[in-house]
Amino acid sequence: MNDRQHTQLDELLDLLAEEVAKRLAARAQSSDTPSPHVRPADEGLERSHAPEIPPDAQPTTVPPGPEEETAAEPEPGEQMLEPSPTPDRPPLPAHTARLLGRLALGLLAVLVVINIPFNRHGTTLATAMPDRRALVIRDGLVVKEADKPEIYVYQDGRFRWISSLTAFERRGHTWEDVHIVDDGFLEDYEIGPPIHVILKCHESPHIYRLEGDEKRWIVDIEAFEAEGYVWKDVEFVVCSYLRNLPDGETIPPGQGPPPQP
Repeated sequence: MNDRQHTQLDELLDLLAEEVAKRLAARAQSSDTPSPHVRPADEGLERSHAPEIPPDAQPTTVPPGPEEETAAEPEPGEQMLEPSPTPDRPPLPAHTARLLGRLALGLLAVLVVINIPFNRHGTTLATAMPDRRALVIRDGLVVKEADKPEIYVYQDGRFRWISSLTAFERRGHTWEDVHIVDDGFLEDYEIGPPIHVILKCHESPHIYRLEGDEKRWIVDIEAFEAEGYVWKDVEFVVCSYLRNLPDGETIPPGQGPPPQP
């Protein structure tokens, strides 16, 4: 388990402990409710059956038993020490034991379920669950690791690098959409092909791929198709915009200085 899984497990245990405390308090409150008053038996019936004592009868003095004779009275100045009463602890109710058993079984089932991989990349529910910042892995999620400049978007089960600010803006993203994550966060996920912007101006036959702040010349149609592009991926801009961009490595590399549009 990593730190994120430990945090989520602690939160689950806290929720279960709070639920147990609430239920035990409710049970204790119901058991403290006073029982209805029971009317004592009529004392007059008992008195009617008691034998009468004749007026001339003398009280009989019972001699003290051996235990009473041995009990010595305390000396002056001494105090009698009375044993302190020991409170009786009520036994654990049966329903409370059953409740704790059910909660333990439920917690065990949750731990098993969240650690079972649900896709071919070994992703578990524990890693896909929202963290404290409510980060939900979904299509369109934009993330950036804390100490790296690259920005990625989650699409079709993979994180894809957005290779330029132009591509970022043309996809409709804003900086408010970017979630800063811990370094190494992307290591648990598959990385898909980058997202590039393919540019061309009307006055030039050349096609360029924008990466960062550089344009990379795609040397011919074979290289264009080998990169997986189709004609609808090409966006048209003014030639002056392309001329003002610095040149990067050609596609494929090593094809000499690129021509200007």
